[in-house]
Amino acid sequence: MQLNLTKPICFFDLETTGINISKDRIVEISILKVYPNGKEDTKTWLVNPEMPIPAEVTAIHGISDADVADKPTFKDLSKEIYNMIKDSDLGGFNSNRFDIPLLAEEMLRAEIDFDMKGRQSVDVQTIFHKMEQRTLVAAYKFYCDKDLSDAHSAEADTKATYEVLKAQISKYEELENDTKFLAEFSSRKKFADFAGFLIFNKEGEECFSFGKHKGKKVVEVMEKEPGYFGWLLNADFPLYTKKVLTAIKLRQFNNKLS
Repeated sequence: MQLNLTKPICFFDLETTGINISKDRIVEISILKVYPNGKEDTKTWLVNPEMPIPAEVTAIHGISDADVADKPTFKDLSKEIYNMIKDSDLGGFNSNRFDIPLLAEEMLRAEIDFDMKGRQSVDVQTIFHKMEQRTLVAAYKFYCDKDLSDAHSAEADTKATYEVLKAQISKYEELENDTKFLAEFSSRKKFADFAGFLIFNKEGEECFSFGKHKGKKVVEVMEKEPGYFGWLLNADFPLYTKKVLTAIKLRQFNNKLS
């Protein structure tokens, strides 16, 4: 089957130095761009993370320091990668909670103002978990009756994710072949940032999801405890979370002036 698209969608997968969104770096990225007419483009890059790859992580994805020693850094590749995805929705496996937040951090470090405004994100893992509660290897076997023998290769995982989504749409009548529907279905809570530190309440207002101000509106906390904003900007939070907080602060300031 063919996805019903109104704009391109880029399925992508990252292999990284670890799972800390703020600190870890990309060592491999593969993008499969699918166009509304069904055309597909694939591109894979090995990336020098400019930090050691832990041995236990190499044991998972098979990429060592030697493999990336002479490869370009993410900053070197950032414009090429951004140009490939800038007109597209995004899709992946656990992408809403990991791949998109980490990609955003890398983009911001490379001084590219990346955000998700105007684009949808389809998380195939969330659809899978809502329907079957399994892993990508099991999903590939369950939906496509194929063995993912090259798991943790970014290109193999990316292709498997794309094939699983098409099979999910074919299998479940309640799934619409529509990117916006799939994005909404594959989302869990409505996050104001990628990492989930800021969430929207029922009124669409940004609230903290952690710490002593959990559940409180960001604007109210900033008003009553202005020093907390400064602490957040200097603490070890993702760059994109800080970007969203700064935008809220600026919006609050402008509202006072108007």
